[in-house]
Parts: sequence; structure tokens; C-alpha cells
Amino acid sequence: MENLKMYCLSINSSHLNVIKGLNYIPVGLGNENFSKEWFKDNTGENISHKNRYYGEYTFHYWLWKNYLDKVEDGWIGFCQYRKFWTTLNKNETPKTLDELKSSVLRKIPKEYENFDSILGEPMVINQLKIMKFIKRGFKMVLKNPSYLFDKNKRNIKFHFDMWHGNDYLSKAIELLDKENREDFNNFVDNKNSFNPHNMFICKSKKILNSYYEIIFPWLKRCEEIFGHKNLSGYGQTRIYGFLAERFMSYWFQKNTKFKTMPIIFYDIRKNLNQKPL
Repeated sequence: MENLKMYCLSINSSHLNVIKGLNYIPVGLGNENFSKEWFKDNTGENISHKNRYYGEYTFHYWLWKNYLDKVEDGWIGFCQYRKFWTTLNKNETPKTLDELKSSVLRKIPKEYENFDSILGEPMVINQLKIMKFIKRGFKMVLKNPSYLFDKNKRNIKFHFDMWHGNDYLSKAIELLDKENREDFNNFVDNKNSFNPHNMFICKSKKILNSYYEIIFPWLKRCEEIFGHKNLSGYGQTRIYGFLAERFMSYWFQKNTKFKTMPIIFYDIRKNLNQKPL
């Protein structure tokens, strides 16, 4: 991979050979019996038991607390067993594992070298069909019908409330440090797109550490008001991962010189005859 260390996160130990075949670093999440060839989020100081709620961030926490100081400085990236970086057209979805191998990012191109971070191409959230808004956010639309006709009002905050619980994002923002509270609130009020999937590539571990020093104390404070027991459905159960996803877009856009790159979808379980989780 030359100038790039890419960690590929998975919840299944049978994905090892596929991940290694991409020349990526395999990361195992959760309680499965991963071999020594994997980085694991359940050793050392960890929050692996919160993976159901935090998703990918249980590994980020482990990396921050146990290994970041050992990582050689340079480009550090993160992908998942179903989502990968590419410099090709994101609409050219690989149909086979061989096509995936020829499509995934292995080296940071020269045109990215003057940037500090790479984020996924933005997901525009105000273009969904009207029936989707009515189905998911009926109470919100009933209270303010202009959401149906004014696309500019369908901002990140509206989208988050619709999918993950009314006012959850607003309550979480109140728990941010003063430096970020107002700016992040303006971000979710005025933006109608964000960089998705909790995927990013960072040019230095100093930047990465600065991000971790903000995101994890904030998510911990959020746990004190949202907890775990009363979270229903996937949209709320994974609430801390979804909060981090929106904050990640804001933080890297604000604090780094960033450039975007396509993310393609290919579920490597296809090659192992595994059913989706």
C-alpha cells in the first residue's frame, strides 16, 4: 500500500483472507474468536461491549487508547467489509471479488497529497421521495408541512430527527464543549448533506488524536442522557455511531483541508455464502 495504512473493519473472522488479499489491515469487532492475525477492539483498554451502540467507533477507541502512538505517521484510513474507497466512478459497482481488487484504493494519489484528510463524497439528504418523509417523519411534517415543499428546510438536523429520534441531535449538541457547540449546531442547521459511513482517511496521527480527544468524551456525555436500555430499533440503538457520523463531517471540514473520494459498495460475504446480518 506504500503511502497508506488502511484498516478494514469486520465482524466475521472468515473475512480474513479476503481482507488480506486487498493488502488491508484486518480489524475484528465484537466477541467473535478472531485469530492473532487481526487487530481486535476487545483487548487492552476498550469499549468493545458497546459495539452494538457505537459501531466502528469501538475500534477507534481501542486505537486511540492502545496503539495510536505506535502507528508510523502518514496516511491512515478506515473502510468496512461492505464499503471501500476508490478513485474510480462510484457508480461502477464491482460485481466480483476480482473487480473489487482492481477498484479499491491502495495508494493515495498525488493530487491528494496537499490535503490533510479525505472524506466520502457527500450524501445529499433532501432529495428523498416525499412519501419517505411522510412515512418516517409524519409528526414532524404534520407540525410543519413546509418540509414537504421547501427542500432547504430538510437539513441534517431534520434528517437525523426523522431517522434516529426527535431532538436527539439537539440534546447531544448541548453536551458539546463551547468551542464546537455553536459551530456544529450551525452545521446541522444549514447543511443538507454530510460525508457518510464513518469513513475517513487522515494524513497524520496528530490530527486523528485531536479528533478522538473531542469525539469520545462527547459521546460518553451523551450516554449519560440517552443510555442503552430505552433505545429502540437500529436507528436509535446505533445512536452513538450516527451522532459520530454527523460530527465527523463537521469536524474534519472545519479543522482540516479536506478532499472527497468515492465510496463503493461490495459485500465480501457474497464470496463466503454468508447471509446478511
